[in-house]
Amino acid sequence: MGAPGPAANSSSSHTGRPLVEFQNVWKTYVTGAEPVHALRGVSINIYRGEYISIVGPSGSGKSTFMHILGCLDTPTSGRYLLAGTDVSKMDEEQLAEVRNRRIGFVFQQFHLLPSLTAWRNVELPLVYAGVGRHARKVRALSALEQVGLGNRADHHPNQLSGGQQQRVAVARALVTEPDVVLADEPTGNLDSRASADVLAMFADMHKAGRTIVLITHENDVAAAAERVTRFRDGRFIEPEQAAA
Repeated sequence: MGAPGPAANSSSSHTGRPLVEFQNVWKTYVTGAEPVHALRGVSINIYRGEYISIVGPSGSGKSTFMHILGCLDTPTSGRYLLAGTDVSKMDEEQLAEVRNRRIGFVFQQFHLLPSLTAWRNVELPLVYAGVGRHARKVRALSALEQVGLGNRADHHPNQLSGGQQQRVAVARALVTEPDVVLADEPTGNLDSRASADVLAMFADMHKAGRTIVLITHENDVAAAAERVTRFRDGRFIEPEQAAA
């Protein structure tokens, strides 16, 4: 399929094996006479504890990259390794387990169930993982405390502001202690003040050692990360360091 695209590798300060490794990953869709290459030889290493943003316009391929990173899709060719395990060829059942246990998702749409309280929304990944009822509640309440919403645990989504709903979504992402927190346009539905609060929360999570991958089309949001990488035409262009 051609030569690999430029690798968006992290700074040399990181040692050991990367947590996330994309090795010459292509994703091709055949919807008509001509194939569409959504990803074109993408290679990138992301190390444990990094806070990296992927920024690019609509149609650049960053959403396809996110879907593969989040095990929502698989590459047409190339390899994706998560903590040294090749997830590129896993079947749907295996991918579902990886999504549930090892990746915490935060979306632009909060995806909270309106009939459930905050803590019951947060516990849902643990229900799917088969964790016992008491342990689920303890962990869900702890995750809400981490995002500053311990006093809103029994509130339903319609009793919370947009920023508070996104904090519940972040708590839900954290409750499984995932390898990676994957945030897709997490400030897209928030006003400037709530957006700043969410980005401050991500900064605190990063300081605590979390690995965060932030997908956005907004340069000012991307700049909150320690490493900014730019996506265009299905591949990374030269990585940049976020301003200190």
